[in-house]
Order: sequence, then structure tokens, then C-alpha cells
Amino acid sequence: GQVRYSVAEEAKAGTVVGRLAQDLGLEAGEAEARRLRLVAQGRRASVEVSGASGALLVSSRLDREELCGKSAPCALRLEVLLERPLRVFHVELEVTDINDNVPIFRVDEEALNIAESSVPGSRFPLEGASDADIGANAQLSYTLSPTEYFSLDHQGNNDQSASLGLILTKSLDRETIPVHRLVLTASDGGRPSLTGTMELVISVLDANDNAPQFNQSVYKVKALEGSELGTVLITLGATDPDEGINSDIIYLFSRHVSTKVKEMFAIDENTGEIRLQGKLDYEEMNSYEIPVEARDKGSPPLSGHCKVVLDVLDVNDNAPEVRVTSLSVPVPEDASLGTVVALLSVSDRDSGENGRVRCWVWPASPFGLEATFAGSYSLVLREALDRERVSEYEVEVRAEDGGAPALRASRGLRVPVSDVNDNAPAFAQAVYTVLARENNAAGAELARLWARDPDEAGNGRVSYSLWEGGVGGGGAAASSWSSWSGGVGGGWRAASSYVSVDAESGRLWALQPLDYEELQVLQFEVRAVDAGEPPLCGNATVQLFVLDENDNAPALLPPAGSAPEAGAVAAEAAAAAGSGSVSGTLWAWAAWGAPAGQVVAKIRAVDADSGYNAWLRYELWEPRGKGPFRVGLYSGEVSTARALDEADGPRQRLLIVVRDHGEPARSATATLSVSLVEAAEAALAAAAGSSSSLSRAALGVEIGPGAASAATNVWLVVAICAVSSLFLLAVVLYGASRW
Repeated sequence: GQVRYSVAEEAKAGTVVGRLAQDLGLEAGEAEARRLRLVAQGRRASVEVSGASGALLVSSRLDREELCGKSAPCALRLEVLLERPLRVFHVELEVTDINDNVPIFRVDEEALNIAESSVPGSRFPLEGASDADIGANAQLSYTLSPTEYFSLDHQGNNDQSASLGLILTKSLDRETIPVHRLVLTASDGGRPSLTGTMELVISVLDANDNAPQFNQSVYKVKALEGSELGTVLITLGATDPDEGINSDIIYLFSRHVSTKVKEMFAIDENTGEIRLQGKLDYEEMNSYEIPVEARDKGSPPLSGHCKVVLDVLDVNDNAPEVRVTSLSVPVPEDASLGTVVALLSVSDRDSGENGRVRCWVWPASPFGLEATFAGSYSLVLREALDRERVSEYEVEVRAEDGGAPALRASRGLRVPVSDVNDNAPAFAQAVYTVLARENNAAGAELARLWARDPDEAGNGRVSYSLWEGGVGGGGAAASSWSSWSGGVGGGWRAASSYVSVDAESGRLWALQPLDYEELQVLQFEVRAVDAGEPPLCGNATVQLFVLDENDNAPALLPPAGSAPEAGAVAAEAAAAAGSGSVSGTLWAWAAWGAPAGQVVAKIRAVDADSGYNAWLRYELWEPRGKGPFRVGLYSGEVSTARALDEADGPRQRLLIVVRDHGEPARSATATLSVSLVEAAEAALAAAAGSSSSLSRAALGVEIGPGAASAATNVWLVVAICAVSSLFLLAVVLYGASRW
């Protein structure tokens, strides 16, 4: 809506025009908190808004004539701005007139020449006074100082067609009174009335006693603004009943004509044609008053007077004007629909349809125009913004008037969009696979992780951290981002004990050397958090695979089926072999006469590495050449290379090397002492070996089937008998139960 106030001109500074804050529905103190203020409208309004009370006050001298001239009513359109949220109100302030201007004549003394032959009733035009006030304060009445020869004739109102004349009431006699001095007084209609005076000096002339006469006292003419120079506006004609030179008439502008009229128009003194010699502009002046005099060539010359009133017709020669009165940028990307971005004022100096303006915004989204008052618009948000898609908009407000042809104007606005934290950091991959060799140096870089956040400044600044849910001992509480570490004393250990991530660069580096035999796969999550408010985060899973290096030598194992004590002894031997030293001597028995290919013993070894590094091969190092024994290259079985005889001696000492396929290769050695005995002694040795697990474990080998064949046959017979007896017993019991 619109608030209207009225104030008299010349009101003192500080005069309260109206309780603006109260009329706008604001609470106490809200006007100051929301910065209630006037928006400048191009010309000084002489009023202001009190920040404390929210009242509209007179700030400086209010002169209605200076603000509005002769326009009535004198209404000032003000725009009041209110923030948080941004709103605009329109206030119309009417400045009422007081009688503060006296009637003013253009000159203080007017000289008139009147022939003595003038008959009573003759009329002589006078230039009236002007009053800057309006209404009753500008209604002028005229009085003449007492005289028996003249009276005043005031026809019409105070518009342009009003006419003031001096009427001769009694015949003049130049020889009696050659000069008449009269005082013309103009009084306005104010209360109290103000007056102005002008002295009339009337000289009585002799001879030529008939003045030229126009057929009209006022001529009204219309012309389009922008008409071509030289255009004939009107041709005037006057008549003079005299004869001869006293009837020859010339036309000229009256001496009362203004300088502006002389610049704009020219009159042909012989034909009475008034031509255009300046550019007509409706917006500058929409009417002209041209006083014209027709003068004869008598002696003295006599004159007739008329007035030409020219009305200028408007054409569409002014394009609309678009002004930005307020601009609120940048606009947050989460601004709600309907948010006011800018306030605009659109005007056209033309009138009628030529001054009726239509406005729109291009492009049509995401902003739109809303009309708030005549000639005032708000640029508002119509669609949601996304700074990551469009960070700045170039908006053009276009205006078009209703003329034919229509004129257009436009105003460009740059609307930047400010960022809010609406995008979480996102990794390029959901799962990163990282390969690292064991025995790496502490602090070695393993990988670089990078997360992208399309926001800007702090909202897009990303920091990285290792995200762990807890540390467990292998139970159900252990989480997927902790790792299982194998080997001695293995259990669940936190990923942060192995790796760390740089908060700024996302560089993933090792805290300690990695051991494949302890840890093969480490899975954990890395979190990326931005610096926005509130912060947003994104996660990525990292799978770290440890690659094996050949850092473990083969280790000898006890034979299958050995007792735990034997395993302990063999473990000591394996430890010695792992360090590259030669283990203790191992023992085995073989019978004389054993055929070629009979397995005497089997060397068992293991390598803690994996793959090619754990693939073992067995070599007979001593004795070299053609000995009675040989070793399987990959099985480790020690077998006879030929039939054994007494010439081979009672004992054979074999040095066996176990070597892996790593680069460089690592190895362990075992010494095997094979005793050559009779077949019966070999069987007894095998039986004794089965009852003494400790001594057998200490050997670290398995006795071959040739040395224990007799014992094996006995145990097979016993086993067959036992199974048969159990079967017969089961049949008997079943038959009895059925019987």
C-alpha cells in the first residue's frame, strides 16, 4: 500500500510530518534496528526519517514553488527502505501552498503611447503580474489609482488566455495633460492578501488615431514536438481603417516577449507568418505564449495586440530509463525463493501511451521482476541457486514503452552467488588398492589420496584423517578397518599403528617397516572433512597389500607324528637353520642289501616366505659323486641310489642343503648320519624308535620302510585279527538280540 502525508511549505526544520514507523506497523525500536531510511530519488526531498522514533521530519526548507512550480497538487513520491528482510514502502508527501509570494510585474514602469484621437472605450493591453503561488493565493485582482480618464478591464481567469487591458473612459487632450502617471496594483487572494505595483506612464500622441485590430485576441495553435525548422505555425492578419501609410501594418513580437520565445520562433513582419526556428521538446516545455503586435506606419504609429498560445504535442522520442536504486549482492546460494536482489526505478519522459512502460528480465530464470508501485520494480529470486553450477549471473532488465514505434532500454546487472557448505568432499575412488613391499623404511610414502570439494574457500578446504572404529583381539568387536596381523603373538591391531595420513596433502606413509609374515592385508578407511560450518565429510576404503621379500631362510621341521618335546628340539634346529648355521647331526638306519630306490629318511623343511621365495629344493652336498644315497630335488626324500653292501661301510655321513628360489637365494643345511645294519637290527631299531619319541624327534627324519618292514608286517597281522574278531562278535550279538 501507500502512505500519504501532507505538510505546509516553509515548515520549520524538525517539524513532524507523520509517525512513519507506526503507520508502517513497526514495533517500538524496530525502525532503528531494521535501518528504516529514505532512498534518494534524484532531487532533494527536504525530509528525513528519525532513526530513533521512526517519524518523518522536515530536514530543510520546503519551498513548494521550487519543488513543483505551478503544478498542483505538489506531491513528492518517496521510497522508504527497511532491511532484514529487505522491503520497500512508498510514501506520498503533499506540500500545500501558503501565501508566501507577492504578485510581481515584469517591469516597475510601463510606458504607453495613446493617441489623443482615441475614442472613449478604446482598450490598451497591459502585461499582468505573476504570482508563484497556486490556487486562491495566486488569484489576482487589479486596481488602478484614481483617474477620470482610464479604467481597468480584466477578462478571464489567471490562465494563459486571461487578458488585462486599460480602457479609455474619457477623451484625451494632449495639450491639457500630455502625460498621465498611474499606479497599477495587483492583489492576490491569500489571507492576508499580498500586493505588487507597477507605474504606468501614458504619453498622449497626436494624429494617427486608429490602431490595427486583430480578429481574435488569443490564437491557439498545436504543433508536434520535433517539427522541422522553418515550419509555418500560423499566419496572423490585422486590419487598420486608416488610409495610406497609417494603414500599412508590420507584425512583430511584443516588447513583452521572453528571450526563449525569440529563440524559438520568427515572425515575418510583412505577412504575419510565425515560423519555427528552434527545436520543440515536449518534455522541456509543453506550451508557449507568444505576444504579437501589429503596428501601422503612421506618425505616431499605432499598434494592435494579440496572443498566440502554442500547445506542443508529445511524440515518442524518449526511450525508457532504468535506474538501480538498491542492489543486495552477493546472493547466498541457499537464498529462499522470493528474496529481493535489487530495487529498480523505471521512467519515461514521454506522456500517455508513449510514457507507459512494460518491463521484463532476461534471461527469464532464475530471477524475475515484480511491480511494487508505479514505476518501481523488485528483482526477486524465482529459482534455487547452485554456485557450483553457476557462480555469477549477468542479468539484463529490459524496458519498452507503448509508443509507435516502441523505444527500448536495458540495464545490465551482475549478480554474484556466494558459497555455502552444501557439498561433501568426494574421493576419486571408493576403494584404493595400495601395494607395498615388506621391510620398507619407516616414513616411506605409500600412496597419495585426494578428495575433491567443489565449494570454495574454507568450505572447499579438505583435511584428511585415518578413521578407526576401535582395536580388538580378534573377537566380534573387531571392525573391518583394523587389520589381522599373523605370526607369533598375532591379534587385532589398529591401522594407525602401521600407517598415517597427512592432514593437508593426503599423503599416506608408513609408521614402521612392514613384515609380510606378520601382515599380508591391511584395510582401513580415510576420512576427508572440509572446513565449512557445519563440516561435511567423505570416506574412502584403502586396501594395503604387503608384497613378500625373500627375507627368511628355510627352517627344518621334525618328522610327522613326533611328540611335542621333539617339536621343540626341531624348532631349535629350525631357528639355527634360519640364521644360516648348520644344524646338529640327524640319525637314520638302513639295512644291508636294501635295493635301489628304497627311502631311508625324509628331510622336512619350511620357509616363512610365500610364493617363489618359499619354493624349496634339496641338494646332496656331501658326499659328491656316485655315493650310495641320493636326495629328491623337491621332496627331500633320502633314498638308496643302488643296492647297499658291506663295502659301503657301517655308517654314511650325508650333508644336505635346503635352498629356496628367492633372489638372492637363502639356504639351510642338515647333516644326516645313516647307520648300515643287518635287517633284524634295523627292525629292532624301528621298534625302539616308535617307543622313544624323543630320540626319534631329535633325529629330525623319518626311518624308511626297508629298515622297519618286519615290524610293519607283525603289526598288520595283529590289526587284521583284531578287526575280524570284532566283526564276529558283532554278528553274534546281533543274532542273539534277534533270537
